[in-house]
This record gives sequence, C-alpha cells and structure tokens, in this order.
Amino acid sequence: MTKYLIITEKPSARRNFEKALGGTTGHVAHYDYELTNLRGHVMTLREPEDQVSADLKAKYKSWKLADLPWDLQDLSWKRTYIRSWNPRSKKSESTKSLIDELKTKAKGADGLIIATDTDSSGEGDLLAWEAIDAIKWQGQVFRANFADESPKSLVKALNQLTAIESKDRHGAYQKGLTRNKWDFASMQLTRAATTLTKKQGYSLVSRQGRLKSAMLLKIYQQLQAIKNYQKVPYFEYRFRDDQGNVYARVVDSKQEVVSFRYPSPEALKAGESFAKSGQVQQDSVTKKSTKPPKLLDLSSLSAILAKEGYKAKEVLATYQKLYEAQIVSYPRTEDKTITPEQFQDMLPLVDQIAQVVGTDVSLLTHRNPRKTHVKEEGAHGANRPGPKVPASLEALQSYGPSAKRIYQTLAKNFLAMFAEDYLYQQIKGSIVEYPDFKATLNNPLSLGWKAVYQDQNQDQDEDDSKQKALGQTADLFVHEGQNPKPTTPTWQWLKTFLEKNEIGTGATRTSTYGELSSGKNAYIIDKKGKIDLTTDGQAVAILAQNTWLANPKTTKRVFEIFDQVGRFEVSADQAMNSIVLTVNHDIPVMTENAKKLKDSLGAPKETKKQAKSPTKEKVTGIWRGKEVSFSSKFSGHKFTEQEIEDLLDGQRIAFKARSKKGKSFEVAGRLEIQTYKTSKFVGFKPEFNPR
Repeated sequence: MTKYLIITEKPSARRNFEKALGGTTGHVAHYDYELTNLRGHVMTLREPEDQVSADLKAKYKSWKLADLPWDLQDLSWKRTYIRSWNPRSKKSESTKSLIDELKTKAKGADGLIIATDTDSSGEGDLLAWEAIDAIKWQGQVFRANFADESPKSLVKALNQLTAIESKDRHGAYQKGLTRNKWDFASMQLTRAATTLTKKQGYSLVSRQGRLKSAMLLKIYQQLQAIKNYQKVPYFEYRFRDDQGNVYARVVDSKQEVVSFRYPSPEALKAGESFAKSGQVQQDSVTKKSTKPPKLLDLSSLSAILAKEGYKAKEVLATYQKLYEAQIVSYPRTEDKTITPEQFQDMLPLVDQIAQVVGTDVSLLTHRNPRKTHVKEEGAHGANRPGPKVPASLEALQSYGPSAKRIYQTLAKNFLAMFAEDYLYQQIKGSIVEYPDFKATLNNPLSLGWKAVYQDQNQDQDEDDSKQKALGQTADLFVHEGQNPKPTTPTWQWLKTFLEKNEIGTGATRTSTYGELSSGKNAYIIDKKGKIDLTTDGQAVAILAQNTWLANPKTTKRVFEIFDQVGRFEVSADQAMNSIVLTVNHDIPVMTENAKKLKDSLGAPKETKKQAKSPTKEKVTGIWRGKEVSFSSKFSGHKFTEQEIEDLLDGQRIAFKARSKKGKSFEVAGRLEIQTYKTSKFVGFKPEFNPR
C-alpha cells in the first residue's frame, strides 16, 4: 500500500489532523499515512556574509554606507538551521533535531504531503519546501489545500491532493520565496538607516521594512499635522427649528472654497442677508435599511479591544491559543467572507454561541446565507467563532486576559449576519423660503442586527432610541466652524489606513503593531488605542520620509509583482529588481533625511554612564549584527574614526601605543568578547606574539 508522510505546520495543527483522521498513522483515501509536524519555519537564510565568496565576506558583513548597495547576484541564498531560546527547557535549541527526525520518517514514505497553512502569501508552502530541501528529498510531493482545520475540511483536502511537478513550477512557493528574498534584501536599508542615525549621535538600530516604515511614517506625519495645525475659523448662516434640528446648505467635499462661508461675522453680514425666521417643510419620507457590518479581521478586532486597554501583542497571543483549541477560526486570513460550506458548518452552532455571549436567539431569524457575507471564494474564511463552543465566557480566561472579550466581540459580530437588516425611516426637510437649507432625520423602525452587535469598528451612530421630528418654524443663526483638525492617531485610524492601501494582512498588521508598541525599545506608545511615537520611533519615521520603502504604493506594487511571480507572468529575477531600485533610491534620500534629525529631535541625550564617567569615553556601534559599546582608547591611543569603523567591521588594526612607563610600542588586534572577573564585555584585544 502506498504510504505518504503528511507534514503539518506546527504541533497544534498535527493534533487537529490526528483528531480528524483518528490517529498519527492510519489510512485515508487510497493511501496509508503518517503525521509529522514542523514548528513554523525550521530553516532561515544565512547571514549575508555567509552567502558570498571569501573575498566578499568583509563587504557583506559591513554596515558602512560605502559597502552598500549589494549585488544580489553575489548571494547564494543558502539556508541554515534556526537557533532560538526555549523558555520551557531554558536552553538555546536548534531545529536540526527536527529536520533529522523528518528525514528519518521520510525514508519509509513513497511521497510527502505538504499540509501547512494555505495562505495567499505562499508562506506555508515556503516553510514546507525549506524543510523538504533540507532533507534532500527527491521523491513525489503533493499539496493538501484546506479552508480551515475542522475535521471535514482536513479530510476533504487529503482526498483531493494536488501533485507538485517541481518546486520551480509550484506558484505559491515561488511567490513566498520571492517575498522572502525581497524582505531579506531590504535589510540593506536597516543597515544604512542605523549607520546614518549613529553618525548623528543617536544610538538605535533603525528597523526599516515595508510595513514598519509605512506605519511609523504615517503616524509621524499625522502628529506633525496636529503640531502644525492652525485654526482658521469660518462663519455661515444656518437655521434651527423648534425641535432643535439644524438646516444647512450642502458642501461638496471637493470644494476648496465654499462661497457662503466668511472669515468673520461682519463679513458674513455684509455678504449675505436672510429673514430672521422661516417655515419648515417636509420634502420626503423614505424607508431605508442597512445590512450587518462585514466580518472582522484580526487587526479590526485588536483595534476594538485596544480601546479597552488590551495590547495588540497580547490579543494576538491569546487569539492563537484560542485558535489552537478550535474555539476561534484561523487568525492569519485575508478573507472578508465565508464560504457556503463554512456557513453550513456553523449554522447548527448559532444558538449555542448566542447563549454563551448573551444574545437573544429570537433576534437571529435570518438563517439563509447573505450574499454580502457568504461567497464562493476565499480559503480559511473571515475571522469567526470556531467549531468548539465554550461552556461559558468565564471558561476562556485561562487562555489569556483578552480571551473573554475576543470571543464575545467576534461572536456578536458573526451573529449579526443572522439578524435582520436595520430598518429606519429617513425624513428630509428644508426651509420653505430658502430650500437650499436642508436637514435629514433618521428614525429607527427595527434595530435588527444593531440589537445584536454595535459596530465598534466604525464611528458610533447617533442615538437610535430617540424618535425625531421636524419642527414648524426655524430661526436664523450664525454658525461658527473651523477647518478640520487632524484626527488624533489611534490603532483604529492606523488600521483603516493600512486596509485602504492594502498593506499587510489583519494578522500581520496586528503582530507588527504589537512588536512596535512593546518592549524597552518600542517605537510606538499605545495608551488604550491612542498612539504616539517614542524618540526612536520618530527617528525611524524621519529617515523614512520620501523613501519608496515607506510608500504605500510601493507595497501595493510589490505585492502585485509577487502575485505575478506566483502566476509565472514575471520571473523572480525581474521581481527582485524592484528591491534593487528601492535600495538605490532610498539610501541617498535617507542620507539627506538624517541631517534633519537634530533639528527635529534635538541633540542626542547623554547617557547616564557618560555623565558619571566622562573620562571613560565609549564608542557605540554595530558589531556582528548587535549593538555594542567599547572603550575608545587603548594604552594611550585613541582610535581614529577609520579604526573604529574597521573594528566594528571585524577587521584587524595596527597602531603605535604607549606603555605605562611611556615607552612606545607597536600593537595589533581586533574586537573580541572578553571576561573581566565574572563579567563579559566587548573590547579591543591585542595580539601578543610569543618571544
């Protein structure tokens, strides 16, 4: 009997397959199977200096501007095992053991089945092929594409395998590989930005990237707009009726100059004249409706919860745990709708979910698929409750602080599509004598989905509980307005910008935002969803101004190119040319931007260590990919700027030094990790030749 080894993405995914199939080994469709798992990426691209010939190592290890940009043809794109800290074992562990285990299991298989996540970025296919290449597999490879990790979906996928002729003709893999190489090559801009900020005296590693740079620059621009905002008042006539309704003339948002708005009350009175009062007339009464809001993605969900003080990083971690327990759906989806099959799978659970979150089941009368929410497209489907319904919200607390609110919000948003449309009556009125002055009133007739879920992802609607009516007469008054003040940046505001420009998926936005807003080196300050930038965040944003990397149009175009690679319309080399052009354009731009840092941020602050020990001068820079500080002097010799650059670059230097007795001598050496008593430090280590 034919035997296939099914490779899942992580242990939790393997367990879901095990439950669906009835064990780690067995029979499905026309073959026997054995399950195994990766742990996400098990291989990673080597450091740049380890991908080039010996004579180029110094150049590709360097962070000097003179050694940038790279020639991507120099890189071998070789991969190596990943070492990471395991908090459970409290050891640094390599993925080599996992690869060795995979190789052993593959020896008894007739073919391998890639059963990693099916995602539009090609990430799941990339990480699978990394492992397959690592074990030097030469046999058959198949792809199992599944919508979600429910037993039905998994079994269906394993019954409908797609044979992969070769990885060269595997579109999803080629797409993921190209994106992976593109992002790796963008490391050049992080090196350039870090070097430029160091030269200006600011000590930070400037993390540049498509998503990071775009996010930080957008926040910075908004903060600058608020800082530079100047109120410009205007005055116009309006009417107010005896019910408190205001009648105003319609303003076209495209109009730069509004003819009936004046800079002062005096100018208004001189420019226009109306009777002090007028009669109100009803122009129309119309019944209208709105459908339930779209299903949430992870960034929308985290933006809602941010207002309650839940951090994006925590929401992402908690959601992942809930997903692994099948309480919520796949997190890293780009889908905005669910498939008819997913709808039918969830339909029997609707009442049970409603009871858990306290929703009146009698409101959920729309049990047929909505065309706005259910479509024959997508893969994992939009974020929603999972196939396992918890006994109560309280039972979720063990998954994380935000677990209860995650499920409550996600469930009510999902249940809203089973409620009827929101119905309201729209009344339009105007002033008889001056019909250009209009008012619109909306009165609810049936709350429908609004009784299930308040769309916190949008601006809050007006009070639906009050019934409004037009008055009989209206009095003229002078309304004072002003040019709109820039919106205070929030995670909700930033998420909307990223969505509009199609930058990242909901999960990627959330994880990146979480990374930038947490830890001692955070770039973003998040206070219940309202955001500001740290000094480091401002520095990175300033360097990103006018760069292609931070331009939303670049990300959109680059993702279009990745899609073309996946469809074999564009070669990988052609796609990589876009990062070459980006680097060549952005380094000169960042060089000029760096000159503005001191004007914008003020002089770099002196560290406490420098203030306490002014005689012990330190040099800070990037050595072996990490930020280090070391003494600027050795035995009476103060390192020159060139010597410092050479030391940070790992090179050996030689110079004349002076002993304590004042005797001059020749010395050579390089930076090394050394030990003084029990403390390790980085410093210049001289070479002593034996006599």
